[in-house]
Amino acid sequence: MKDRKQTNEINMRKLAYKLLQPHLSCPPIPLVNFASFISKLCGALPAAALLSSVSLLHAQAPKEAKPKPPQAPPPAPKTAFEMEDVFPGLRFDQPLDVVSAPGDKDRLFIVEKTGRVRVVTGLGTAGPVKKLFLDLTHPRDGALHTESECGVLGLAFAPDHAKSGRFFVYYSVKIDGRLNQRLSRFEVSPGEPDHADPTKEQPLFTQADPADNHNGGDLHFGPDGCLYVSVGDGGAGDDAFNNARYINKGFFAAILRLDVDQKEGSLPPNPHPGLALDAKGAAFYSVPKDNPFVGATSYHGQPVDPKTVRTEIWATGLRNPWRFSFDLPSGRLFAGDVGQDLYEEVDIITKGGDYGWSYREGFHSFSQGPGGSNEPKDFKPLLPIFEYPHPLFGISVTGGMVYHGSRFPQLEGKYIFADYGIGRVVALRDEGQPVWVDEYLAQEPGIASIAADPRDGELLFANIGLGKIQRLKLRTATAVTR
Repeated sequence: MKDRKQTNEINMRKLAYKLLQPHLSCPPIPLVNFASFISKLCGALPAAALLSSVSLLHAQAPKEAKPKPPQAPPPAPKTAFEMEDVFPGLRFDQPLDVVSAPGDKDRLFIVEKTGRVRVVTGLGTAGPVKKLFLDLTHPRDGALHTESECGVLGLAFAPDHAKSGRFFVYYSVKIDGRLNQRLSRFEVSPGEPDHADPTKEQPLFTQADPADNHNGGDLHFGPDGCLYVSVGDGGAGDDAFNNARYINKGFFAAILRLDVDQKEGSLPPNPHPGLALDAKGAAFYSVPKDNPFVGATSYHGQPVDPKTVRTEIWATGLRNPWRFSFDLPSGRLFAGDVGQDLYEEVDIITKGGDYGWSYREGFHSFSQGPGGSNEPKDFKPLLPIFEYPHPLFGISVTGGMVYHGSRFPQLEGKYIFADYGIGRVVALRDEGQPVWVDEYLAQEPGIASIAADPRDGELLFANIGLGKIQRLKLRTATAVTR
């Protein structure tokens, strides 16, 4: 049975959205993203707050036609920082990620959700240049799917990229009309480091996907040399496909850890219909033998066959881990996990950690999932270091990074993330308590990812709506604390 209080709250928010609808006129970001944003607004309570946020988005984005001016929203609060364009002369098609290759301080790679990866060269010059690095608009065995939360979602360069030319991409592909999420290995063209060779693609796994949202797709190599991959719960809402509470139902609701070098001692992955296999029936990656669910015979108090466990899983119970990062000085792994209707969360990911979805949303019991309120006896979810409620604080978290730049010493060591919809850019500081303290830094809707500039460590923000790569610019001397 649904929790009455939670159900009433959601119904109230739906009513508030209904009242707000007449005020929504022109999408400030590409239609597919705006549809997702509006879907999130259905969870809103105070109409005035929503109108303020939508009006701010309208003000910041170009419009094809001039709509009727909306009623003037309340003024946005003053913030310590604002955003500036890193490449004023360059625009990108729905930029979703910013990536650099190990040891390379002269190039940045911009992942465009719509199917291409661009390389920007000459970072230290007055006129950086944008070129095509990889075109995935026409996969060889299917069709790239870019609707909703699908598209080209992640990119990571192997630690030995300068020598091997290897890199990895996560993208959405329809095969025979059915949606899949795929992890593939690629190589650069011989003698052309600024150009990838699409014919050298080698899929690692292709996971059938029942819905086109909650796909994760972020990729990073950890300090241990393993490839970490974020995957969502399969989509729809309320864990509709009942994937999140299991470790043997496919590549879902988790952070994965793979050995793409297939080192001695690593293990073959368990069978799965989406694994790519060579002529001898072997996968193109291995599983580190110290992964936490290797040999597992039970989970949440229920027996599991160890031959069916997705031993690639490093941490589980995540709804849609949208952007994660390693803080190399501390070794900690941070992730933003997108919530359902009420809360967004930021987690520190640890080996074998269970982050609670779909029994929990943030710190709170979640009764609308397939497990209802019946939490298992051995259920010990790890709690977020921060959560925030819809809609005043935000509606869709974008995980960020710990700041180690030099321009703003007051931000050193703080974890900086954003909310994609409402637009808050926030710094979290660790004061030795379970919940970190937040500082409201800037206001900028549409931030889809946050990365570090390889030249100086300053943070770069991919704004999918404006088609820009941005960075923080100091506006006042003191940050505003919420």
